[in-house]
Amino acid sequence: MSVSTDLVRTWWRPRAILRQHLARGRSEPFALSFLLIFLTLAFIGQWPGAARDAFLNGEASAWPRILPTAYGLLAAIPFLYGLAALGHLAARAMGGQGSWYGARLALFWALATVGPLILLQGLVSGMIGPGPALSAVTLVVGLAFLWLWATLLHEAERG
Repeated sequence: MSVSTDLVRTWWRPRAILRQHLARGRSEPFALSFLLIFLTLAFIGQWPGAARDAFLNGEASAWPRILPTAYGLLAAIPFLYGLAALGHLAARAMGGQGSWYGARLALFWALATVGPLILLQGLVSGMIGPGPALSAVTLVVGLAFLWLWATLLHEAERG
């Protein structure tokens, strides 16, 4: 299946999709590609808000606002690997029997799956701006990510 099809199917059958990805065998480039999908979507999702802020402040370009975001997202890569490791250690402490790779795949796939919601969050940030709508979308994105990560990590740690 294609990644875009799997992203949609994950909302209905997250465990089955993760099992399919794990059945491919261990492939670090495969797991990293999910992280890169997320980082790309997160970066694109920041553009509308940066453009709005630049326009409201009379700046000619949003580029000075968006470039630090790119660097920040790249700097987050080691943090995300560490977060996956912490998730695996926490699951192992509760009896999980999965692998480090499975924990990484679960986190990176959860991030990639909420990527389209991050695009929505960026649109709300750019079109509406700060307020209850942006707060509600941010809350939904956060809860969706936590639910997906917990579900996928649980499946990965079943061993």
